[in-house]
Amino acid sequence: MLGLAGLAFLAFVARVIVEPRSFGNAVLLGLALGLGALGFLERLVRTPGRPEHLLLTAVLLAVALGPFLVGCLLLANGVTMIRRESLRPGNLLSLAAGAAVFVVIGLDVAADRTGDVPLSQFSLAASLVFGYVSFLLVSYVCYAFVYGLVARTGGADFVVVLGAGLRSNGGVPPLLASRLNRGHEVLAKLDRRAPAFPPMLIVSGGKGPDEPRSEAAAMAAYLVERGFPADRVLLEEQSRTTEENLLFSKAIADDLRPGARVTVVTSDFHAFRAALIARRLGIRGQVTGARVAGYYRPSALLREFAAVFLRYRLVNLAICAVLVAGPLAAAALRHFGIG
Repeated sequence: MLGLAGLAFLAFVARVIVEPRSFGNAVLLGLALGLGALGFLERLVRTPGRPEHLLLTAVLLAVALGPFLVGCLLLANGVTMIRRESLRPGNLLSLAAGAAVFVVIGLDVAADRTGDVPLSQFSLAASLVFGYVSFLLVSYVCYAFVYGLVARTGGADFVVVLGAGLRSNGGVPPLLASRLNRGHEVLAKLDRRAPAFPPMLIVSGGKGPDEPRSEAAAMAAYLVERGFPADRVLLEEQSRTTEENLLFSKAIADDLRPGARVTVVTSDFHAFRAALIARRLGIRGQVTGARVAGYYRPSALLREFAAVFLRYRLVNLAICAVLVAGPLAAAALRHFGIG
C-alpha cells in the first residue's frame, strides 16, 4: 500500500511540475495521502508491541470520531457566518455541510440499530456518495493550500486584481481591499526587477445591479487615493463573473502586449479555482491569493469546491450514480434470490 502511495505521490509531483493548474493534481494528492494513511495503518496492525497498538487504537478512535467533530465544527462555523456576515445562501454552506454529516451518521446508526435491510442499503449508498464527495473535498482543500505555495508569480507583464462586491456606498470592503493590497505588493516586486516593459495593474469588475459604480472604478480609486500611479492602472468594467474577469482582462493585456504573462490576484480561498479557469482560457501565468479572515474560509472553500464539482458534473454525477446503483443492485439480487 505504501508503494502505491509513493507512486501516486511521484505522479502528483510530476504533474505539478508540468502544470500546477489542474484538478487532477488534487485527486493525485488525495490518493497519495489516502493510500499512505492506509499503508501506515497496515504497518501498525502488523507490528507487535504495546506502543504500536496504543497508537493504532488512537488512530482508529480519531477516524471514528472525526466525522462527528467535523460536523460540529461546520455547524459552529455556519452559525458564526450568519452572525458576522448575513443570512444569505452562500453563507449557509457550512451549516448545510454540518447537517449533512449528521444525517449520514444518523442513517448509519439507525440502520445498525434496526437491522432494516432497505434502510441499510440506503444508508450504504448515502455513505458511499458522502465518502466520495468528502474525498474530493479534502483533496481540493489540501491542494488549494499546496497551489498557494508552488504558484510562481514572477516575470509577469500584467497584474490582474479580481473584483468583489462593494459596500452600499460604493466603497471597497475589507475582502476587496486585501486583494488590492496584495496586487500592489506583487507589482512592487515586479518593479524591483526593472523590466524593459513596466508591468501594469488591471482592476477587473463590472457594476452590479445594487452597486453605485463599477467595482473596477472603486478599486482604481482605492489605489490612487493611497498613492498608486493612476497611469499604471487599467480598468476592466464589463465583467460579472470570474470567467469574464479573466477573459476580458486577458483581452486588454493581449491588446497591449500579445502573449503577455499575467499574475492574477484574488482571495486565497478562490485562487485555485481561478487558476483552473485561467488555464482553460489559455492565460499564461499563475494566481496568488490574499489572506481572508479565518472564520470566512471554511464556507468560502465549500462554495469554491461546489463550483468545481459542478464544473465536472458529468463525471462526478456518473460516479455517484454508480455508487448508489451498487447497493441497490445487490439488494435487488438478494430480493429475487440471485447470488
